[in-house]
Amino acid sequence: MTALTLAEHRFRQFLSLTKPRVVSLIVFCAIIGMFLATPGLPPAGVVLAATVGIWLVAGAAAAINCLVEQKIDAVMRRTSWRPLPRGELTSASSLAFAVIVGGAGLWILYRFVNPLTMWLTLLTFVGYAIIYTVLLKPATPQNIVIGGASGAMPPVLGWAAIANDVGAEPLLLFLIIFAWTPPHFWSLALYRTQDYAKAGLPMLPVTHGRRFTQLMIVLYTLVLVGVSLLPFAIRMSGLIYLAAAVALGGLFLAYAVQLYKDYSDALARATFRYSIVYLAALFSALLVDHYWP
Repeated sequence: MTALTLAEHRFRQFLSLTKPRVVSLIVFCAIIGMFLATPGLPPAGVVLAATVGIWLVAGAAAAINCLVEQKIDAVMRRTSWRPLPRGELTSASSLAFAVIVGGAGLWILYRFVNPLTMWLTLLTFVGYAIIYTVLLKPATPQNIVIGGASGAMPPVLGWAAIANDVGAEPLLLFLIIFAWTPPHFWSLALYRTQDYAKAGLPMLPVTHGRRFTQLMIVLYTLVLVGVSLLPFAIRMSGLIYLAAAVALGGLFLAYAVQLYKDYSDALARATFRYSIVYLAALFSALLVDHYWP
């Protein structure tokens, strides 16, 4: 292996610690928050700095998650390929990477965005990397419900980056993602139940069974559909968003009900994948509605 190839391989290993696919959805929601925070176009420089800063801190939080859970990841089929369980990266190098990347992200937010965004992003980092990963996940089947607060913060961070304030509108965006997280994650947990049981994690399907989890997915999806209509109710958005929210939410609910009536791993997997499409499409609809003439 040449020096260049080795360096590229090492780069990919560190990049995988940041969970790029997960972080990309986080950053997408933050960017939508930036554009919704102003009636016109937000300053390009602030958008760029906020995007980079939030991306780096989110990646650092993901790296800490990988570091803390490396022994758990080693026994789970879904995560056993990660570089820490495979011994391709050391704990010390992973921690150093997270500190450098996270510190750089916080500095960018403080220097080029505003202190409020930096402090909110730091709070989000602590919520995910420490409160959720270290305290909640191994202790309670409600881990994803309580810990979902940190995952729901991105649009608030984006809004704060432009407005330097947090009002009712970004909190509604927070509430949408907060309600979305349980049905999204529990649909994954359903077809990965054996993995979580083997790892000793008290995920809801492990502690309360498949049927109860299926019911909770239906109930939380109903809550999500209701919450998703609130931006229209407070006149934050118009008919374009309302139509999208009803259509997207109706399909999500159809998935949830079918999952309850006739479970299969394939359907749980399809529900999980649709939940990602749902959130991206819902926030895209908010953006389109915001700028529609």
